[in-house]
Amino acid sequence: MIEGIFVEGLIFSIMTLGILISYRILDLADLTCDGSVAAGAATAAMCILSGWGIVLSMATSFLVGVLCGLCTAAIHNKLRIPGLLAGILTMTMLYSVNLRILGNKANVPLVKVTTLYRLFPRFFPFLPSEFSSLLGTLIFVLVIMLVMVAFFHTDLGTSLGALGSNEQVIISLGMNPSTLKYIGLGLSNGLIALSGALLAQYQGFADANLGTGMAVQGLAAIMLGEFLFKTNRIEFITLRVILGSIAYKALMFLGRKYGHIVGITPNDFKLLTGLLVIISLLVAYSRVHAAEDAAKKKALLRIQEAQNA
Repeated sequence: MIEGIFVEGLIFSIMTLGILISYRILDLADLTCDGSVAAGAATAAMCILSGWGIVLSMATSFLVGVLCGLCTAAIHNKLRIPGLLAGILTMTMLYSVNLRILGNKANVPLVKVTTLYRLFPRFFPFLPSEFSSLLGTLIFVLVIMLVMVAFFHTDLGTSLGALGSNEQVIISLGMNPSTLKYIGLGLSNGLIALSGALLAQYQGFADANLGTGMAVQGLAAIMLGEFLFKTNRIEFITLRVILGSIAYKALMFLGRKYGHIVGITPNDFKLLTGLLVIISLLVAYSRVHAAEDAAKKKALLRIQEAQNA
């Protein structure tokens, strides 16, 4: 039970890391997530059923996610359509594409085939199967986290961060913001699709509706993590996202198990997730305003002290 929460949270954290790139680093509201996570799950399922092998299937899922992000970036850059609308268009089109990938079926089960979560007990035979899944998922997520941290310490990764903070700085340095958006959205949706591929293997099936509401859930997880501690270092930002994802899944589990005590049903979870995001935004804005007010008061005190002197 507890280990299941951690496994689901860790899988979910890969998707949340992808959302972090678009929403926090690029400062671009991208709703492609809802389609790309299902695209990753569908691609992985069909590739595994076709005998491609787990590694190749997951790599293909990542590449399909990258293509989803590139499609959104192309709509945004070439057609001058706002990023939010570009993401909605890609997400809408991906629903039909995902059905095509699944052979015009709403869902495809992964039974009697070898998946990553059937291999983990063989990799860690000294652990019970549920704990071997947890350890395997943890190692997988930590590797992705380390690769992501290493990438954002490169010049290209630093440029992506600067693009979200101030696009004019990128232009003044002679770099093309459109190119960076292609890279950022491609990487973002690649991670999201990889999360979908892992989730399909964990739950034993791929579903065309898998990504419904994932963008809002990812935002909620990011904001939950931001309540844990403040940092500007990418190492701790990614760690915060992983912890926030686990916390979000734990809250959803508690809501399913004990929600009936206060009259909460699974039908209320999307409402609660939306309210959680709104409350988090209000708290964040109030913190910013409080910090600005404190800075203004300090500045006024310095001016008064200088005038008195």
